[in-house]
Amino acid sequence: MTEIREPSSAPATPFVSPGGPSRPSAPPALPAAPVVDGHGLRLRVWDPESAADVDAWLRGLTDPEFLRWNTPLRMVSDAASARESLESKTADAAAGRSMTFCVTDAADGTILGQVGVSAIERVPSHASVGYWVLPKARGRHVATRSLLLAARWAFAEIGLHRLELGHALGHDASCRIAERCGFRYEGTLRGAMWEAGRTDAFRDVHAHGRLSTDPEPESP
Repeated sequence: MTEIREPSSAPATPFVSPGGPSRPSAPPALPAAPVVDGHGLRLRVWDPESAADVDAWLRGLTDPEFLRWNTPLRMVSDAASARESLESKTADAAAGRSMTFCVTDAADGTILGQVGVSAIERVPSHASVGYWVLPKARGRHVATRSLLLAARWAFAEIGLHRLELGHALGHDASCRIAERCGFRYEGTLRGAMWEAGRTDAFRDVHAHGRLSTDPEPESP
C-alpha cells in the first residue's frame, strides 16, 4: 500500500499549452470510463452509485493496515462519506486531475483494491501513483500487477513522461512493490507526510520515480 491523496479544496493548476497563449485553459480530458485488462486483472472506474463499490471503498480506507501508513486529508468512516469520497474521484477524473481505478479479478469481477494516477500535470508531464489492496486479496501480487497496468495506461494513454510514488519510511512492502514495478528509489523526503492518525506531526517519505523511457518490468 502507499499513500492515497484525497483532493483538497484548492483549484487545480491551470493548464497552459506550451508555446500557446498565456491565458490558462482547462486541462485535456482524460479517457472516459477507461478499462484496462492484463496480468489477470481488470481496472475499471469506481461507481459511487454501486453499493458494492461503496462498501469496498469504505473497507479499504478504514482497514487498520491502510491507516497505519496513511492519513487521508478527508477521513472516510461510513457509507455516506465513502460515497462522497468516490463522487469526488469521479469529479477529479472529469476535470482531468486524476484517475482512480477499481482493481478487480478479471475472471469473476471481485473487487481487490484500488490503484490511482493523481496530481496529473500535463505541461511538466508528470503525476503521482498510489494503491491499496483489501486484506483478503493480499499475498497475490495484486498491488504489483495493478501498478504495472496503471503505469502503462498513464504513459500510453495520457502520454505522461514521469510517474512518482511515495511511501512512508519503514513501509518495506511498498518499497519492494515500487522497485518491482520499475520505480527507482530516488531519495528520502524529510517530513513529507503526516504521521498515522495525526495532522500535527510528520514523517519521512521514500521517493521513487519511473520514466516513460524506462523498460517495463515483467509481471510476477
